[in-house]
Amino acid sequence: NLKAFSPQACIADFFFDDFHHNGAYLLSYWRATALFGYEKDKPTTESWYKFPELNTEDQYQFFLDAGPLSNLDEYYKEDNVFWQQLKDHPNYDEFWKSRGIIQHLEDIKPATMVVGGWFDAEDLYGPLTTYKTIEKTSNNYNTIVMGPWSHGDWARTKERQAIGNVYFGDNISKFFQEEIETKFFNHFLKEDGKGSSGLPEAYVYDTGRNEWETYDVWPPKNIEEKTYSLGQHQSMGEIMTMQYSYEEFVSDPSKPVPYSEDIKMVFTPRKYMTDDQRFAARRPDVLVFETPVLEDDMTVIGDIMAKLKVSTSGTAADWVVKIIDVFPPDAEDYEETQDYLKMDNYHMMVRSEVMRGRFRNSFENPEPFVPNEETAVNIKLQDIYHTFKKGHKMQVQIQSTWFPLIDINPQTYVDNIFMAKKEDFKKQTHRVYNSSKIEFKVLNK
Repeated sequence: NLKAFSPQACIADFFFDDFHHNGAYLLSYWRATALFGYEKDKPTTESWYKFPELNTEDQYQFFLDAGPLSNLDEYYKEDNVFWQQLKDHPNYDEFWKSRGIIQHLEDIKPATMVVGGWFDAEDLYGPLTTYKTIEKTSNNYNTIVMGPWSHGDWARTKERQAIGNVYFGDNISKFFQEEIETKFFNHFLKEDGKGSSGLPEAYVYDTGRNEWETYDVWPPKNIEEKTYSLGQHQSMGEIMTMQYSYEEFVSDPSKPVPYSEDIKMVFTPRKYMTDDQRFAARRPDVLVFETPVLEDDMTVIGDIMAKLKVSTSGTAADWVVKIIDVFPPDAEDYEETQDYLKMDNYHMMVRSEVMRGRFRNSFENPEPFVPNEETAVNIKLQDIYHTFKKGHKMQVQIQSTWFPLIDINPQTYVDNIFMAKKEDFKKQTHRVYNSSKIEFKVLNK
């Protein structure tokens, strides 16, 4: 009797959604382990969990002082089943594979409308992967809607839609609810569900031009593939001098790069998805590559692949890639812009991703780096639909710590980072070679 359904912010696989990104543990979700971890075998009308008493609002300092992950056992004992499972299964083993939803999406019959937010920090991999998987495995009515939302914003009724400091437009969720979601369910549930629903295959929001666009296929056909090389002197572009070179930095586990300037304790992080990245660009352990000022609008669409060539003086490292829209000096502030910031030269993070280096070749079978050996590390960044406007610049930042969004890599290879000891954490020198490339797609209008 199921005619239609709409998976919204749907989890696809816990090794890539919520608690992990490409095998890196999202330490910023640690507090949510209280919610997920305590098993109950019958309904309850009272809270089944209690958050740990941390006695601070500074999450960066709390986790830095806590040290290795094993020290967090003080807060979650064996009765927190999920905490034990996270520690016992650091690799993509049968435990995670058997619990993934994505592996079971075959021959779907009901009409489907997958909904997600371009800035959903919890579940971005899920909606995009769910839609693409159903497209491959099923022959049903399958559509996707992606708006300028964080987790669940499409189900709210906020007039001004903003993520952190960046404003995207008015009544965007209301438009979705009335003109997209209602139309979908009316067609398949109240009407006979035959013929055209009046909706496109893809309803997607351009987060640079702040406009809805519709497509008959996602990603659309009229795209051009571009490859930007990461050159000398912080440059980036299609035509670069290919003289062999590299940029290097020292990654110190005792002074990790913050993921946000905000001093607060969060349940799960959200605002950072569009945060200003100037604070990171000015650190010596963050590499910056930037295009000249764009002479024309450039709409980047679909997934992005960072094909890095790297080395480390150690045997383990994480690699973080951030795609950033650098605003011009005359950009005007929004009413949501934090008091200490200006949109003038704002470094808006558009997309970001981490790869735990040990999983560069296999999520099932991790392996160490050979010290100082040039090594390929490919990082897929989830889809975007963003116009880098004329007068803006595209920037890429590369770093190895992103704290405490993800836990700190010891940078010395150990079998299980959840069991790492204080003495395993070592300062190392990382290099990114100029043979590294960023591959993306540009819309031809």
